[in-house]
Amino acid sequence: MDTAWLRSFLLVVEAGSMAEAARRLDITPAAVAKQLRNLEREVGTPLLARSGRTVRPTDAGHRVTGIARSLQADLAQLKRSAFDEKMQGELRLGTISTALHSLVPDMLARLVKRHPRLRVFIQPGMSMDLYDAVQSEALDAAVCLHPQFELPKTFYWQTLREEPLVVLVPQRLARRDPHDLLRREPLIRYDRTQWGGRQAEDYLRKVGIVPHERFELSSLAAIAMMVDRGLGVSLAPDAGSPWPGGLRLAKLPLPVSMAPRLVGVLCLRSSARMALVRRMVELAQAAAVR
Repeated sequence: MDTAWLRSFLLVVEAGSMAEAARRLDITPAAVAKQLRNLEREVGTPLLARSGRTVRPTDAGHRVTGIARSLQADLAQLKRSAFDEKMQGELRLGTISTALHSLVPDMLARLVKRHPRLRVFIQPGMSMDLYDAVQSEALDAAVCLHPQFELPKTFYWQTLREEPLVVLVPQRLARRDPHDLLRREPLIRYDRTQWGGRQAEDYLRKVGIVPHERFELSSLAAIAMMVDRGLGVSLAPDAGSPWPGGLRLAKLPLPVSMAPRLVGVLCLRSSARMALVRRMVELAQAAAVR
């Protein structure tokens, strides 16, 4: 029996949809359906009942689900036991740009000092893309933002840092009311395709502010430089990245509370690199102290 069939089956049960399972696996729904047919043929009974675009386990499917999860855990343990205790080889690590310029260098400095035979492949990207890459096992782990949905139980997550939204203004405006600035000054908007940008948009809607937009971009460092040059103000996460030298900026807290975005380490619990990822988390937590 192909273990990929079991993984696809568990994802379909979890998502309730072949299309969503296919998206997470980065394969076609037809390929998922074929794997499920192979699995049902192997066990000799239907495991899923289909109703339109949704699916649910049959009675046999419910029984198989628990066993399949146990088999996946055993397989993960097998992979971990085969992993060299000296933690050599390659770690494929994804990271968002703000973490790459703040948390990640210190974390990697500690990691390679402890494990000098380890090679690390680093792939920058947006959090959603990194989530998909970890899901498909193209990456071993990622330093990224917590998704704006509940993570499936197949994932391991450890928060490293909380990043609240702040109003970023030139130093000369530091004593002004942040909401008044968002209403009156041109807005340098953080890209709404980014999770932090969508969170900023949610806040503006929540407090009923319709800003005068001037620019929209995804680089927080560039936003900081533009604010310093007097081009406007910005509503963005306090990412902790070092600003370019010489900037005179102020970060104003928001009058209305808003949940911060969370930066952390994401990986699959079944990953063969799980022990290494946990070690990396310990080092990252030390690096996260600001």
